[in-house]
Amino acid sequence: MIRLRFYLRKDLRSTDGLHHVFMDIAFNGNRIRKPVPGVKVKTNHWIPDIQRVRRPGKNESYNFCEEFNLKLEELHAFVTEIKKSVLVNNHSLSEEYILERLQNPNKIKADRKDFWAIYEEYIFLSSTVKAKNTIKGITTAFKFLKNYCSENRIKINFEEVNQTFFERFRKYAFDDRNVGDNYFAKIISSLKAFMSWAHECNYHSNLAYKKFKATERETEVIYLTIDELFTLYRFPFTSRKLSHVKDFYCFGCFTGLRFSDLVSLRSSHIQGDYIIKTIQKTQELNSKIPLSVHAKEILARYRDTVYETLPKISHQKFNDYIKECCRLAGINQPTTVVRFSGGERTELVFPKWKLITSHTARKTFVTNSLILGMKEMVIRNITGHKKEENFKRYVKIADNIKKHEIENTWNTAGV
Repeated sequence: MIRLRFYLRKDLRSTDGLHHVFMDIAFNGNRIRKPVPGVKVKTNHWIPDIQRVRRPGKNESYNFCEEFNLKLEELHAFVTEIKKSVLVNNHSLSEEYILERLQNPNKIKADRKDFWAIYEEYIFLSSTVKAKNTIKGITTAFKFLKNYCSENRIKINFEEVNQTFFERFRKYAFDDRNVGDNYFAKIISSLKAFMSWAHECNYHSNLAYKKFKATERETEVIYLTIDELFTLYRFPFTSRKLSHVKDFYCFGCFTGLRFSDLVSLRSSHIQGDYIIKTIQKTQELNSKIPLSVHAKEILARYRDTVYETLPKISHQKFNDYIKECCRLAGINQPTTVVRFSGGERTELVFPKWKLITSHTARKTFVTNSLILGMKEMVIRNITGHKKEENFKRYVKIADNIKKHEIENTWNTAGV
């Protein structure tokens, strides 16, 4: 199927009196004849029987025989690997295919390892530089894609991740799995990041993935109003467990810290009127978060206890218990949420307590801080928001509430 041999072109001699060593690759009735880059020797230094360069004599200058022979061995090994990959992956041989892999050994590496093995390598390497929740998102996308291929009996490779693949994958996501537009957009974003990394590593040359587009729609910002927050904060829970969950959540509402940073909070991070710690998601060093009187009040409750700063709980259980806290505290305002799946709009109404999760604490901090008049740049400095479009959602809510308050006060003044 494919065979490699080396030979000396005695009819071609360079100005230094040396002859080029050529490679002859035969495959499927075709031949590739190319000089081996940089390998030139004297006629009497070439051994035709074993196709290698012999050592120079005692009185001769060194002829780089070891370096040249090593290069010939590597080329022979590469051609052997190409032969194996063609057999395993059922690729068709062409001059372009062979030369591309000889020039980019990483492509041979990609042929040896299948798409999923390289994806797993990407997840492993990412885990050393990316935040835990980011890795969770990458893994979710990996599993979703793998389920799609498994359920549809698709053997995927890099070259098949094209527009046809995207359209079928999108149909599966919306029709078979009934996922929302935003969930699918995150899956596609993660897949594109992986394909870009693999391309940079020379695992493939396919750039069709760059045209994949998945719309991420703006969702409602679920947060507690000032009145709801303090209703929850001051509610006399009889359950010690729920009281701890309430304090943990409210501390997030008073500081803007994410769940991961609340869980990792230690007494050493509390310095006077501030929390000074590295933020886990962004790895921002020594972020400085001011402590309000209410945040200090919560810390004081646990200062001389086994909890040190805050009582800890698993993320999943926390989201269950905070809903129960809000239900008992009477946070049941009917709240409408709109979701899209493949462009199909669904409108649902829930009592507000059902929508409260750990993520809403940070949103509560940002929204209420804006309503109370804190400057945008100060809030962003505290929370570490980088994207303007994300933060503008909160500004829009605050502006609408301020407008409503003016209408309820000034518009009726003097009437």
